[in-house]
Amino acid sequence: MAAELDAAAGALVAVWEAARESTTSRVSGAQLRVIMVVEQYDGINLRRLANRLGMLLSSASRLCDRLVAAGMLEREPGRLDRREISLHLTAEAGQLLTELRRNRREQLTTILAGMSPAGAQALLRGLREFDEAARRQDASLSYVPSWSDADETPRRTASGAQWRADEPPSVRTA
Repeated sequence: MAAELDAAAGALVAVWEAARESTTSRVSGAQLRVIMVVEQYDGINLRRLANRLGMLLSSASRLCDRLVAAGMLEREPGRLDRREISLHLTAEAGQLLTELRRNRREQLTTILAGMSPAGAQALLRGLREFDEAARRQDASLSYVPSWSDADETPRRTASGAQWRADEPPSVRTA
């Protein structure tokens, strides 16, 4: 079953990658992960960001420097501790994420149109169950945002389980 799922997930991975490549040519994959974390945790500080991404503080800082220079990220003094810097997305970064999701959904809609309604519903039901089981199974993974289809709101499991941003899209919903 796992081998068949791995083979079948190739099309889904290809859709994710095609949407990412067509939308995010302005930022690298690592920078996109930063944007997604900051979207989910608006006001996050640099240390927490580095921890969420599983990288060195200096590497996260350099990524943020590039995103600030690209107009995707803003830094401001922390509200509680002025020595701490909080990170926020710019409108341009929000537009980039909206475009990414729109491109991905357009591609998925085209593919789903070629499926029977029963098959499409079974796929959705199975993927939702897979997502929940995976979240229960491994709460030790660091970060990947997950959004409900209805409102684009980040959601987390009750235990706070999250996924690593560098996991393949076939095992995460971003």
